[in-house]
Amino acid sequence: MESEKQETSFFIRLMAMAAEKKRSGVSVGRVATAEEEQQSGKTRRSLWARLRSPGTKWSALTVLVAGGVAGIIFWGGFNTAMEESNRLEFCISCHEMRDTVYQEYKQSIHYSNRTGVRAICADCHVPREWFPKVKRKIQATNELYGKFMGTIDTQEKFEARRLELARHEWARFKANDSLECRNCHGFDGMNTEVQKQRARKQHELAREDNMTCIDCHKGIAHRKPQGMTEEDEG
Repeated sequence: MESEKQETSFFIRLMAMAAEKKRSGVSVGRVATAEEEQQSGKTRRSLWARLRSPGTKWSALTVLVAGGVAGIIFWGGFNTAMEESNRLEFCISCHEMRDTVYQEYKQSIHYSNRTGVRAICADCHVPREWFPKVKRKIQATNELYGKFMGTIDTQEKFEARRLELARHEWARFKANDSLECRNCHGFDGMNTEVQKQRARKQHELAREDNMTCIDCHKGIAHRKPQGMTEEDEG
């Protein structure tokens, strides 16, 4: 009888131990699964957490947003300044231009013509394409230097340097294949049948010889400088 009780007690303890191991195994498995899910959640949120987490003074997200807004304001201001400097009123705000070449331009076909189409300073002297435009604006800083130094601040000084200044501009037109001219004029758009015989012949020759507008069309909006050579005449 005592032996049966011991066996029964032994089996009860054995079953209890098995049940405890089973519960222990399930619990460990559940803990491991929870830890994996937690780690996965942390990984997904890590980038966003870094952006939102505060640094020394500002969070990375705040810096990015502020930088984006500042970039938009800078870009808008920069582009507005460039467009403002393209206006005719800006160009003739200096007496060096207003009292000299502007008066000549007003007598040209680019200022007044039968169609009413007017090309202002920037149309002929500033490219429309972005990178050539920025390059031209950078080059124009030399003109500001001349303004501050009084290089052409009198009619006499301007006339003394007119040929030099014109040669610089002719060379620029030659280098960019008269880019500004071709904003309005182009061989492909010309109806040579309605052109005068001389103009038609010259344009045909220019196309064949890969010539550019400035090779023949100097002195269109401003009078030609004195002292031009045969090479200047083209």
